[in-house]
Amino acid sequence: MAAQQPAGERLTAHRPPAAGPEFDRDGRPTRLLPFAQLVQISLYWFGLTVVWAGWEILGQERIEEFFDRTSAPAALGAMEAIAVVMAIAVQPTVGTISDYTISRWGRRKPYIFIGTILDAFFLLAIALSASAPAFFIALLGLQFSSNFAQGPFQGYVPDLVPEPQVGLASGLAGLAQVFGNIAGTVIIVGGFVVFADYFWPTIALGAVELATMLGTVRWVREERSAKSRQGRSWAAIARETWATDVLRERDYVWLVASRFFFLTGTGMLINTQVFYLERSLGLEGDEKAFWIGVSTVIFGLTALVVTLPSARVSDRVGRKPVIWSACLLGGLGLGLVAIAPGIAVVLPGVTLLAAAAGIFLAVDWAFMTDVVPKISAGRYMGLSNVATASATAAAPALGGVVISLTTIPFGLAAGPRFAELTGVLLFAIAALLLRPVRDRVHEARLRAGSSAS
Repeated sequence: MAAQQPAGERLTAHRPPAAGPEFDRDGRPTRLLPFAQLVQISLYWFGLTVVWAGWEILGQERIEEFFDRTSAPAALGAMEAIAVVMAIAVQPTVGTISDYTISRWGRRKPYIFIGTILDAFFLLAIALSASAPAFFIALLGLQFSSNFAQGPFQGYVPDLVPEPQVGLASGLAGLAQVFGNIAGTVIIVGGFVVFADYFWPTIALGAVELATMLGTVRWVREERSAKSRQGRSWAAIARETWATDVLRERDYVWLVASRFFFLTGTGMLINTQVFYLERSLGLEGDEKAFWIGVSTVIFGLTALVVTLPSARVSDRVGRKPVIWSACLLGGLGLGLVAIAPGIAVVLPGVTLLAAAAGIFLAVDWAFMTDVVPKISAGRYMGLSNVATASATAAAPALGGVVISLTTIPFGLAAGPRFAELTGVLLFAIAALLLRPVRDRVHEARLRAGSSAS
């Protein structure tokens, strides 16, 4: 029997607040925000990204403490594939619960605060882990706590940002993630050079996230009222997350699917770069650390340059053409990396991949904000990041399996190259899945322009 749409969703999910000075007919805020508030809304993305960018290096480096070189990539991939189930369950469920939460801090901040405190605890557990089971359990905990915070946090842009500023807010969020990727990598790689150990660099990841959380809790103003529970229990609210009414939002469903394949493709190189540098290019020790640093700087600077301009371009030409260009650049970049005979060819490939990532980060968030029902932002944005969380695990899992399977017949150096070629296919699938999505905001702007002329 088909699941019924929850009563709360039937009554309120697609009925935005009455139009007036605060919200438009679609439930989007109308009051323009100061630039400083847009920046502050984006800063917690920096803290979250620092943690997971650091983990992407840390996991690859430390997994060989517990497994041999042949099985280590697949072992790390398996750990992350299991851990992502936690993310898939927690992030949208807690996001939905936050839509209904009433507290003196607002409806999002309590979850951001608690999740960040737990993140710091589980990072300490990772730093202290001395066995594969301890390492894995700490990773599970980190996935739980990070997504406990992230699900509610993602409701901020639909909650607070008016339509004319969504492109800018999305671009700023993209910049925060770019800088977070750089900082997380520098903290782990540079910290190991300084301390000859991963303990303090791992602790530093948590300290950065704590700092950005405190700024978010202190200075972000939550203004939208919580949804009415209408007498339902919190268990019923949690179950509402997974009701099948979401499938009727066809643009949203296709966009989430496209996001998953794009982010998995992007993550293929990021999550296999240590194996690629060691096995395919034969780099070890300080030389490997040097080129990780160089590629991180190139990645960050390139993404930095393209992010805000991409957001502005998408406001003019629509979101889809800009995301398609990102898919093309990403595929070309990974293709170069896959066939590169040396670092001189790898770096242009990294540059193209970085441009793809920067473009996508700037525009995807705005596109998702355009298509979700605003009053249920925590639920829908949380569900959209099932794709993000799944991609975070799918990239190392798929990459690890491809590396392990192709190492046996083709040799140690070939495995990572096959993983990057797999990423090219993922970008092609992402582009195809974007085709059915309607860019309704851009279409409305074109109609308004035609009427005005």
